[in-house]
Amino acid sequence: MFTKSLAVCLIAGALFGVHGSSLAASPKETVAAFHDALTSGDKAKALALLAPEVAIYEAGYVERSRDEYAHHHLGGDMAFAKTSTRKVLKQTERIDGNIALVMEETETTGTANGKPVHQLGTGTLVLEKKGDGWAIVHVHWSSRKAK
Repeated sequence: MFTKSLAVCLIAGALFGVHGSSLAASPKETVAAFHDALTSGDKAKALALLAPEVAIYEAGYVERSRDEYAHHHLGGDMAFAKTSTRKVLKQTERIDGNIALVMEETETTGTANGKPVHQLGTGTLVLEKKGDGWAIVHVHWSSRKAK
């Protein structure tokens, strides 16, 4: 009887484990959560979605870690996100095992430093599966003024 109960518990645990992992956020959802955290000014959440070794490339500059980003551009990115609206025009996701790629085209309108902004942007984000979720390990953003 004990052996049968143990087997039932092991099977139930295995099924629960499969079900629990299926609830993990997708790479696209992770990227959306990162942008939402920037817009809401939630520094802790934004940083939690980045791997410690994240590399962020933007406008010819490189930030080589989560800590470096936190001390340099994070505040400016949150301030800009609060005064602008970012619309995803196209987004694709590709997953290969524990690595995912999210590529997006965006349009951003609003203000920056009191001046109107209308930009078209592109972004490439590489994510790595970490436990039940995804962490952003690389970001490459670029933008230009809309015509």
